[in-house]
Amino acid sequence: MTSRNTGDTAWVLEPVLQVPHVLAAVMLTRDGLVTGYTDALSRPSAERVAAITSTVQGACRTAAAAFADRDRAEVRQIVIESDHGYVLIVPTDHGTCVAAYGDGEVRLDLLAHRVHSQVARLGEKAMAAVPRGADDTAPA
Repeated sequence: MTSRNTGDTAWVLEPVLQVPHVLAAVMLTRDGLVTGYTDALSRPSAERVAAITSTVQGACRTAAAAFADRDRAEVRQIVIESDHGYVLIVPTDHGTCVAAYGDGEVRLDLLAHRVHSQVARLGEKAMAAVPRGADDTAPA
């Protein structure tokens, strides 16, 4: 199983797919745009998953803030358990998100560890990127 790359996202999703019983994964922006997805999903399915994932994140941020009696809250992860398996959603600090789906046999601890590791690597890569206008070719 490989990732369908809509950008340079294969390095993020491929390790997630190596967890036994993981069937699919999507990388998306906070507002629900697909930036990468795995072969188990068609493009329309990946877009549907991304839109739903974005909505779930918003609802979970709102619920967490309400329970804490705060104006806002940031979500670190969301786990959905169904009769078909598990969905794990992990947002990043820079506006993207990784969502993965495993069947009922997936070890949720391994999946969570792998997704969080990849999200951390994604954050490191984003922090290492050269800011706009910082290179020598930028106009002064």
